[in-house]
Amino acid sequence: MRIAILGCGSRGRTYGRIAASMPERYEIVAVADLAAAKTATLAGLSDPGKIRVFDSDKSLFAAGKLADVLLIATQDADHFGHAMDAMDLGYDLMLEKPAAETLERCEELDRKARETGCRILPCFVLRYTPFYQAVRRFIDSGRLGRIMTIRASEGVDAFHQAHSYVRGHWANSDKASPMIVAKCSHDTDLLCWFANSTPKSITSHGRLDWFKKENAPAGAPMRCTDGCPAAADCIYDAHHYLKEKRNFLRMVMPGAEGKTGAYELPEEPILEFIKTSPWGRCVYHCDNNVVDHQIVACEMENGVTATLTMTAFDCDRTIEIHGTLGSLRGGEPYQRGGAHELWFYDHRDGKVEAIAVEQPQDDGYSSHGGGDFGIVDALDRLFAGPDALSPGLDGLAGHRLAYRSEESRLAGGAPKS
Repeated sequence: MRIAILGCGSRGRTYGRIAASMPERYEIVAVADLAAAKTATLAGLSDPGKIRVFDSDKSLFAAGKLADVLLIATQDADHFGHAMDAMDLGYDLMLEKPAAETLERCEELDRKARETGCRILPCFVLRYTPFYQAVRRFIDSGRLGRIMTIRASEGVDAFHQAHSYVRGHWANSDKASPMIVAKCSHDTDLLCWFANSTPKSITSHGRLDWFKKENAPAGAPMRCTDGCPAAADCIYDAHHYLKEKRNFLRMVMPGAEGKTGAYELPEEPILEFIKTSPWGRCVYHCDNNVVDHQIVACEMENGVTATLTMTAFDCDRTIEIHGTLGSLRGGEPYQRGGAHELWFYDHRDGKVEAIAVEQPQDDGYSSHGGGDFGIVDALDRLFAGPDALSPGLDGLAGHRLAYRSEESRLAGGAPKS
């Protein structure tokens, strides 16, 4: 299967490296990005000159259809336009989530994909982790009986919140997607996938309460490197990038790519980076406006009720699925590299059974608990094999649940359908 990549940032490079590790199944034939250093990284995955390099989306599309599948890993606001142009050329798409910056545009992508016969696979990588694959298999086994309720939670982690949703690319909904979409469209997709239904009625509440200037310690400057009197006790201090939080630099700092790149860098360039980049700002003095905690409640078309809690003040995902014959509970603490645990409680005899979950062989967060590898591993089956997708936007229901949740939150919790 021939693959072209548009957008060679952290996500594009991650998927590209995984595809390149399977040369018997995948061939990367083209890469495109505005930054030459980023395209050079991916072009270096093959022999010199074998991968065509383009300096923009326009030059890539002007070359015609070059591959079977185009991976679009550009910024959120660019997904829609890039996907529409790609479908004009007949590409099947692997599209970073969210598929578009509004629900209306997601639905427009779905309509065009159906009209053109193109298939769009959003990068809802959690579906392809060993943990959630085990949950899916257990549901399909019938041992839960009829599913009645689902309860999910995502603890974003305090420093991850600061890195991505206070200092980072998704901190301001005027420039990116709402946080419930940018962070939790994975989770809303899982709710619909496990319920095997689409949302009927949705309510949501959430706020930005902590990462605001009124909560700044006394005397806190605009940047962490300007001599903050509270630095020693601040869990968000940017100097943590020099120590245990170097892992986060791989996504945003030039030269910190790869599994070990951030750890091999000397302190001097990292210190200069946090002195000058958005990631060195005080978290209480940023331009962020997205929530730091939100809850969603949903009734599905088939009667299943589901809830989701998103909070910056916890870590890792957990899920509970309750059926007429039993309950399934578990958690996927991939961010800390801990064990994946899943238990079944049988209503009939009261016994608790541990369900085996394969442990992903990955490098923790950057591979989403094995999901990044899993979705690339599934590409040939999903586009040209026994599990081939139908034309359209797969996962539209999860997008709808996420976007309607934000509409409800902004309307004070008013129900949305």
